Amino acid sequence: MPPHDTAALDPSVRRPDGFHSAREEGSLASSYRTVPVGQGGPFWRRFLAFLGPGYLVAVGYMDPGNWATSLAGGSEFGYTLLFAVLLSSLMAIVLQALCARLAIATGRDLAQACRDTYSRPTSFALWILAELAIVATDLAEVIGTAIALKLLFGLPLEWGVLVTALDVFVILWLQSRGFRRLEAFVATMILVIALCFVGQLLLAQPSIAAIASGFLPRASIVTDQQQLYLALGILGATVMPHNLYLHTGIVQTRAYHEDPAGKREAIRFATLDSTIALGFALLVNASILILAAASFHETGHGAVGDLEEAHSLLAPLLGAAIAPVLFAVALLASGLSSTVTATLAGQIVMEGFLRLRLSPVVRRLITRSLAIVPAAAIILVYGEGSASALLVFSQVVLSLQLPFAVVPLVRLSMDRGKMGAFRAPNWLLVVAVAIATLIVALNAKLVVDFATSTLS
Repeated sequence: MPPHDTAALDPSVRRPDGFHSAREEGSLASSYRTVPVGQGGPFWRRFLAFLGPGYLVAVGYMDPGNWATSLAGGSEFGYTLLFAVLLSSLMAIVLQALCARLAIATGRDLAQACRDTYSRPTSFALWILAELAIVATDLAEVIGTAIALKLLFGLPLEWGVLVTALDVFVILWLQSRGFRRLEAFVATMILVIALCFVGQLLLAQPSIAAIASGFLPRASIVTDQQQLYLALGILGATVMPHNLYLHTGIVQTRAYHEDPAGKREAIRFATLDSTIALGFALLVNASILILAAASFHETGHGAVGDLEEAHSLLAPLLGAAIAPVLFAVALLASGLSSTVTATLAGQIVMEGFLRLRLSPVVRRLITRSLAIVPAAAIILVYGEGSASALLVFSQVVLSLQLPFAVVPLVRLSMDRGKMGAFRAPNWLLVVAVAIATLIVALNAKLVVDFATSTLS
């Protein structure tokens, strides 16, 4: 790893493009540029050096909050909301490509770039909103992991919520072993989830024709308030705000060459990495909804948004005792892997916006406490049946936070002064603006519909 220029650590030193020097403070300092990237050699070997960050991002497709929205959508509306899954995935691919390009072109993660660009009050507001998104993400992981522990080991839900605080030690151990080990752990968890769903889908035997028709757009997704609510939940669970900050930080763990040719190659490989990972995650993500549609909707069970109810119904409906076990194992793998990415995103957001470097232990315990306390309180007051409703709600909160991460990302990506020769092509920026506009419009409609129904 090239040595740091100590003179560049002065926060007052800015580059001509308005950003601080990339050497001023590396994103995720303990892992910054720690993964070597060879020069020359075959394509596949150079690409393998960049393989990994995309899979940390892809975990956002499979976190427990996504399960609740997909189960509710599939069981109530069949395959209809597969279009929402597909559209969300395509949006994610475009936005994560912009993230990789921004990070490599400027040497800044999204939080740092926002701090450099916006006024202090605006940056502070964006930081608060980003933290809320991370807490909403962590809330889903806490509840999902606790439910998985209950399904597998019979641990009461309130105790499972408290046990999830121990995951901080797993994450710290993985980080101490090197960033590649962290990526390998997450990739292994994704493989476990995928294999579990392949097994369940083989038992469910869904209709291929019905699946294909589900990927076609339907007007009812916008006109029906419940479908729109679940579609936005799927959007929030897929295009997650913290993932945008996460990707711009972890892509800088690669020690790519900082000359124009090296940056161009890094952008190409980082984009390919995230696109492949998100394409694979689309298949896993869609399989959750397909399983719900085939197992519950087509058998006349109607809406099944509760993870425990879904678990209990799988064995009698699919005729195999292994089905609910696969479901619970996949849910646990989902919670464990997504908690890693939330921790990393929290570090990036806090360090980037505030230049505040907390111990990973302290940072993780603060974030997890903000999720554990309300989760435990609501479960104790309203009972364990409230857990799945909390999961869906957390994903809608994420969707409502999206514009405050997407709009700055798109704006910064369009700035030729900051991006220079690495500014995205115009067609990609037009698509990105359309995505940002659609996200804002859908969220506005949800708020209006909710206000109208509440006042009527």
